[in-house]
Amino acid sequence: MTSRQRVLAAVEHRQPDLTPMDFGGTPVTGIHCSIIEKLRNHYGLERRPVKVHEPYQMLGMVEDDLKTAMGIDVEGVPAPNTIFGFPPENYKPWSTPWGQEVLVPADFHTTTDEQGDVFIYPKGNRSVGPSGHMPSTSFFFDTIIRQDEIDEDHLNVEDNLEEFELISEADLRRFAKMAADARRTGRCVIATLPGAALGDIALVPGPFMVHPKGIRDISEWYMSLSARREYVNEIYARQTEIALKNFKTINDACGRDLDVVMLCGTDFGTQSSTFCSNQTFRELWLPHYRKMNDWIHENTEWKTFKHSCGAVVSLVDSFIDAGFDILNPVQCSASGMDPQVLKDRFGGRITFWGGGVDTQRVLPFGTPDEVRRQVRERLEVFSKGGGYVFNTIHNIQAKTPIENLVAMLETRNEFNN
Repeated sequence: MTSRQRVLAAVEHRQPDLTPMDFGGTPVTGIHCSIIEKLRNHYGLERRPVKVHEPYQMLGMVEDDLKTAMGIDVEGVPAPNTIFGFPPENYKPWSTPWGQEVLVPADFHTTTDEQGDVFIYPKGNRSVGPSGHMPSTSFFFDTIIRQDEIDEDHLNVEDNLEEFELISEADLRRFAKMAADARRTGRCVIATLPGAALGDIALVPGPFMVHPKGIRDISEWYMSLSARREYVNEIYARQTEIALKNFKTINDACGRDLDVVMLCGTDFGTQSSTFCSNQTFRELWLPHYRKMNDWIHENTEWKTFKHSCGAVVSLVDSFIDAGFDILNPVQCSASGMDPQVLKDRFGGRITFWGGGVDTQRVLPFGTPDEVRRQVRERLEVFSKGGGYVFNTIHNIQAKTPIENLVAMLETRNEFNN
């Protein structure tokens, strides 16, 4: 099988020749830029600065030579703009607080204070306050909340819809070119579609907006899911209508170049429970997700990808009812997320994309033997009968030991052979 055939077989619940693998295809299946450098050195690839294509999490670009060396089957098409509101293009040098020389997009503009903390600006606009903060001891940015005082008597849905707009001609051309380039690699193409994530808490504060209006404080937003439900529901309904128009535009421009689309990065789980009840999910989110998935399945060949961290076993049936084909990151370390239980209950109805090794404890802090053992166990459970794409539980973080990554990749390859 080709890489594309392998992934599509798995997503269609057919047994592929090998267990397909994704690293770098989406903003939730990526690798920190410091680790990309270590992997390139391990494989003896050309030494050059890593491109940081997603600066919020400081994810590094997995370039073609590294994809080949690792055996990756997926090619990603990112959203037209980064979380800080500028396109990932025209790269320039930048020195990180941990001393790595990287390349960042042209509109990546920062300032550094006397403590060494780094601040980044929305759309690269330094005439306004920063929207992201990287402490001197950190390896990625945190969002700066820029919440205006809320006037309960004059809440306006338009304020929380400002960022949801029809894709521009320039962004569409850039997106279509990336999709065409991705198709030519022979890998399965996964695209991150803009504007389809309902209430994604990484996006609610508007780190990409010069002056975000509406409800932008994270705590305030979560309280609004109960206290201002009609307001939130109207936002989701309007956002969905805009998303559907963008789906059609993107499909007309490059639909045949896409295989899988990431719609939603909204998290619904904590380590031990969910953020909301199943009933709330079915009332507030499911109808809108269903519209998106129905349009895609009626008009395209795309498979749809849903990301949610945490203990979401009680919501998986609802994710399936909403029309999602794929669930990521499969956080097996969370309460109730036992791999065998997930595979037995849902494995014939949704594809698991992730869950290959725990990135909270085993991969960063375990021994290579512990990594090998867990990867082998997860592959034995998840890969049977298809319905599985190997990836870690969310992105590979900075300071992960390279020997553990090598153990993970070698075990996946040995299992396939």
